Amino acid sequence: MFRRIIRLVVISWVASMVVGMIAALKAKQQVGPTTDENADEIVASAIFGPLAYHSTAQHLRGGTLECWYGGGALDHRQATLAPEGATLQLKAVFGGGQILVPPSWRVVSHVIGIGGMNDARPATGHPADAPTLTIEGTVVFGGFQVVSEVPEQQEAWLRKQEVSDDADTVAKPASNEPEPELAPAG
Repeated sequence: MFRRIIRLVVISWVASMVVGMIAALKAKQQVGPTTDENADEIVASAIFGPLAYHSTAQHLRGGTLECWYGGGALDHRQATLAPEGATLQLKAVFGGGQILVPPSWRVVSHVIGIGGMNDARPATGHPADAPTLTIEGTVVFGGFQVVSEVPEQQEAWLRKQEVSDDADTVAKPASNEPEPELAPAG
């Protein structure tokens, strides 16, 4: 009896993962490419891959962010919010990352689900008329963090990803030598 229960749990878990991956692949087809960094309405996604989006919008009104089995950073530190503020629609399934904003922005979160959304910036008591980014959506087995600064190593990774995105290629080593193969663990 106990073995049957264990077998049923394992089969159910595997089936739910397969269904989740199929849904993620469908979402990847529907979401489309990430928008230009100057866009006032953004579409960004990390589906089975990384995200390194940098916004320089002059009147950011909002957009959508989807992370399915992937994640990364959505960098708005050089963007300017529209006077009425902005609303970011968020959907994350087994994904997550960071949303980088200027310290002067007020962030309001209406995110639900199994996971979470956390504003990790120091509490500064933003004025009521401060620019406001409202984040709405669902997180399932993932999470996001709002920050204004990132460690130097992560900052370097973000810049490297931006360069590779601008060139529309995958980041490659600086030399002409092939990348070293990783030895198997053990």
